[in-house]
Amino acid sequence: MIYTFFNSLIKGYLKYRMGRIEAMSASPLELQNDILKNLIPKLKQTQYGKDFGAEAITNIKDFRKSIPVVQYESLYPYIDKMMQGSPDQLYPGQVNWYAKSSGTTNDKSKYIPITDDILFENHIAASWDAMSMQYNNYPDSRNFEGKNLIMGGSLSQFSKQVTVGDVSAILLKRMPLVGRPFYTPDFETALMSDWEAKIDKIAQISSKEDVVMFAGVPTWTIVLFNKILEITGCKNMREVWPEAKTYFHGGVSFEPYISQFKSFFPDDDLEFREIYNASEGYFAVQDRSRDKGMLLLLDNAIFYEFIPAEQVNNSNPDILTLEDVEVDKNYCMVITTSSGLWRYIPGDIVKFVTVKPFRVMVSGRTRHYINVFGEEVMVHNTDSALMKTCASFGARITDYMVAPIYMGENSKGGHEWWIEFDGELSKTEDFARELDDNLRSVNSDYDAKRYRDLALLPLKLNVVRKGAFTDWLRQKGKIGGQSKIPRLINNRENAELLISFLNNKY
Repeated sequence: MIYTFFNSLIKGYLKYRMGRIEAMSASPLELQNDILKNLIPKLKQTQYGKDFGAEAITNIKDFRKSIPVVQYESLYPYIDKMMQGSPDQLYPGQVNWYAKSSGTTNDKSKYIPITDDILFENHIAASWDAMSMQYNNYPDSRNFEGKNLIMGGSLSQFSKQVTVGDVSAILLKRMPLVGRPFYTPDFETALMSDWEAKIDKIAQISSKEDVVMFAGVPTWTIVLFNKILEITGCKNMREVWPEAKTYFHGGVSFEPYISQFKSFFPDDDLEFREIYNASEGYFAVQDRSRDKGMLLLLDNAIFYEFIPAEQVNNSNPDILTLEDVEVDKNYCMVITTSSGLWRYIPGDIVKFVTVKPFRVMVSGRTRHYINVFGEEVMVHNTDSALMKTCASFGARITDYMVAPIYMGENSKGGHEWWIEFDGELSKTEDFARELDDNLRSVNSDYDAKRYRDLALLPLKLNVVRKGAFTDWLRQKGKIGGQSKIPRLINNRENAELLISFLNNKY
C-alpha cells in the first residue's frame, strides 16, 4: 500500500516536471544561451580559463573566439593535475569523482570529471526527465511500486580522495535516498568489481523480485537474462518478471537486438525507450514511444555546438549552434559542461530527426566508421542492413565487428565482417550476399564502390563461435558494462588482434 501511495506522489511530481521539458521545446535557444552565460563565470575561475584569456570573455561570441575546440588529449594535462589533488584546473574547486570511460576494446581509458554540478544538474536531473517522459506517455506506469534494475559498473580508489569507475556506478553510489528502496539488487552487489560473479548474484536476487523497469547496455542485459533463465528454468523473462513494462537502453544501437528482446518478452507488452547517456553527460531521451529520435535535453547544464561530419578532420571546420543545424545531416557534437569540458568533442556523430523540437539519433562515432575507399559507411548503415538481413533469415546476433580489407597490387578491397549469432546460421553465403545487398541499399557511396565489383568486392563474412566476443573482452581485461566491441574500425589493428585471438582459441 505504501508503494502505491508513493508512486502516486511521484507521479504528481513528474507531471509537474513536464513543464521544464516542454520549455526545452518552446525556448531552446534561450535556454542554451542561459546555460553558457552561467558557465562562463565558472571558466574564469579556472587555470584553463586563465590559459586561454577567459577574463576578457563577455559574451558567447568572445567565448567561441577564445576557447578552442578540443579532444580529450588536450584536456588530459589538466585532468591529471586534478586527479593529483590540484583545485581549479578545469572547474572551480576540487573534483574527487571521475568516470572511467573505455568505450571499446581500446586499451586507453579516459577519466571524465564528475562534479556535483554535472551529477545533480545533468545526470540525476536527466534521469528524472526520462521518468517524466515515460509517465507522460504511460500514466499507468508503476516504476515506484515495483523494483528497478540498472546494470551498473564498479568503483575503485585512485587515491585516498579520488574515486574512479563507470559513470553508472557513480550514479548508483550517489543515488538520492528517495530512489534506493525501488532499486535491485542491493548496492554491494551492484558495485561488485568481478563482473561475472556480479551477473550471477544479480540473477539470483533479481529473479525473485517484482521488476517493473530495467536498464543497461543490450549485450550485458542479454547475458543477465540467459543466466536468470538458466537459474529459474523459465521459458522467457515474462514468466520471471510478469509486470516488467519498460527497458531503457543506450550505449549501442538497439536495432540488431530487437528480435532477441522480443523473444525474451514474447507478449509485445514491453516498451523500449532509448536514452543517450555517456560518461560526459546525459544528452537526450526518447520522448515518443513509437518514433525514432531522442529529445535533446537543453536545460541540463550542457551547451551544444556541432561540426558538419564531413568537416571533422578539417583544420578549420564550421562550428554551428542549434539555430544552424538541419534535419537529416550528420554532425559531430561539441559540448561545454558543468564538469569542466570546455568545447569538448566526445566523439559521437548525431543526426537531427526534427528541429522543432530538437530530436537526435546517434548515427556513428568519429573514430568508428569505415571510409578507406570513399564509401563513408557508418554504424547506422551496418545496423540497418544487418537488422534487415537477420529478419529475412530469422537470425539473431550477439555482436559484430567490421574492418576494411586493403587493396593489394593484384587484389581489390572490401569489408570483412565478424558476426556472433545467437544460434546456428545454416546459409552463411546467402546471408553474406543479402547483407551486402542490404548495405548497398542503405548507403549509396558503398553501392557506387561495389558497382560491378569495380572498386570493392562483396563483403567477407566470418561467423565466430558463441561467446567469442565476451572471451576476447575478458582476455583484454575489459569485462564490464562500459566495455563494448568496436563495431566499425577504419583500419586492421583490432581486426588482426581478433583474428589472432580466434586462431588461438579454435
